[in-house]
Amino acid sequence: MKNKYTYCIAALTLLLWTACKSKSDQKQNAAPPPTPVSVAEVKTADALYYDKYQGQVIALNSVELRSQVAGFITGIFFKEGEVVTKGTPLYEIDRRKYVAAYEQARANVASANANLTKAQKDVDRYNMLLKSDAVARQTVDQATAAYETSKSQVQVAKAGLASAATDLSYATIKAPFTGRIGISQVKLGAQVTPGTTLLNTISTGNPIGVDVVINEQDINRFYKLQNRSTDTTFRLQMADGTIYNKTGKVFAIDRGINNQTGSIKVRIQFSNEKDVLKDGMSCVLQVLNDDSGNRIQIPYKAVTEQMGEFFVFVSKDTIAEQRKVKLGPRIQGNIVVMDGLKAGDKIITEGFQRLRDGGKITLGAPPAAADSKKGAAK
Repeated sequence: MKNKYTYCIAALTLLLWTACKSKSDQKQNAAPPPTPVSVAEVKTADALYYDKYQGQVIALNSVELRSQVAGFITGIFFKEGEVVTKGTPLYEIDRRKYVAAYEQARANVASANANLTKAQKDVDRYNMLLKSDAVARQTVDQATAAYETSKSQVQVAKAGLASAATDLSYATIKAPFTGRIGISQVKLGAQVTPGTTLLNTISTGNPIGVDVVINEQDINRFYKLQNRSTDTTFRLQMADGTIYNKTGKVFAIDRGINNQTGSIKVRIQFSNEKDVLKDGMSCVLQVLNDDSGNRIQIPYKAVTEQMGEFFVFVSKDTIAEQRKVKLGPRIQGNIVVMDGLKAGDKIITEGFQRLRDGGKITLGAPPAAADSKKGAAK
């Protein structure tokens, strides 16, 4: 009798356990509810974007002023930082020694010319006497040789005069071209050494250049831009973030590639009438990207990244399809999509954080978004 009760209890327990397990399995096998998401339609928009290169403003013509003669500075004839015109006297080195040397050279030329005149007369006189055999042939030859020597001495004296005149002109240092002169490196009374002492630097300011270093893979691109320049090809971003109001063009591409870095220097020319750009300034050169134009743009927040690849979720009625995309540059809150989407696609912008490819969705504000809206309403 006891065994009969035991068997009944065991059977009842097994029946209850089976019923509970069946209910648990039903709960586990039940499909999860659709995920509420927000959807936006993919559209095309004008995408004008630039590649950026670190650059430096450089004067197209810059010269260091150094003396070619020795002496003491006796005159400074300019205001530091001003624009000086070509040929304007800038510095004067003590001229007295060079004036004296020039006057001496002039006297040497006069003396040599006088000797030449005397020698010419001797030759003429001896030749006349030779016709009547009144003088020896040797005397005539000596007079002729003296005449040729006097001619050479005149040439030497003239060369000395030219050299003295050159030294005298070097005593006054003039502007080699029209440009802006810097702060003087010497003061009145300072002694200068030829070719060594730096007096000042003068450079042109309009137009002005910007030097950038590009990778050798970009060389052909810049060669094409050298022959095709538009108003929007080159822009300049200043150190404070503002955009310079003038556009540029390719001025020069360096002769060869640096074999250690695989790079090459390119110089872009900009107009600089108001002297906004200064030699040595740092800046960012913006070059119009060849892919600019009417491009697909989507909100950047709709993109997810997995192992260095980028994906978005596309709404297919009630199903979310994960799609790989190739991204372009970011434009404010949007990003350009180069491949993977087309106009008219509907992408999920909110609520995709827990979605998987093929997951069910329903249109509506995701819980996080709905909660934030309620909080804002309160």
